[in-house]
Amino acid sequence: MKKIAVVILCAFSLSACEQGSKEGFGTLMGALGGAVLGSAISDNGNGGTGNGMVIGALAGGIIGNSIGRSMDEKDRESMYQAQHVALETYPSGQQSTWYNPDTGNSGSYVPQPAVQNKSGDYCREFQQTVTIGGETEEAYGKACRQPDGNWKIVNDRI
Repeated sequence: MKKIAVVILCAFSLSACEQGSKEGFGTLMGALGGAVLGSAISDNGNGGTGNGMVIGALAGGIIGNSIGRSMDEKDRESMYQAQHVALETYPSGQQSTWYNPDTGNSGSYVPQPAVQNKSGDYCREFQQTVTIGGETEEAYGKACRQPDGNWKIVNDRI
């Protein structure tokens, strides 16, 4: 089941890399959030995740695709900047927000404590909200700091 989820997430990741692809970006973000939520909901108590991770990734991807379609380049730039500031400089629990007055879209990031993964990279879990057209969506994720100082969203456990 985990292999299927990884394949799905990789497919979404590749679609998000297309320059100017609002839908691809939204699909990736939704899939990541949905996979995490689905995994948590369907945890069978034995460390397994059952089918919830795959179902969550698919449902989140569909919702995220719709959200991404509504975001313009300025929205994404503002969102990335808020994410970077939150992960790089904000203490755990402090909210970093963004707002685009041209579209009315907004969002926030709330980082959690930084921990080192097995590779020695510093990683932080975070909560993200995005409000588009008055509709708010929430997602949870994890990002690890890269050698160049950028933060990369990852789907592995710390």
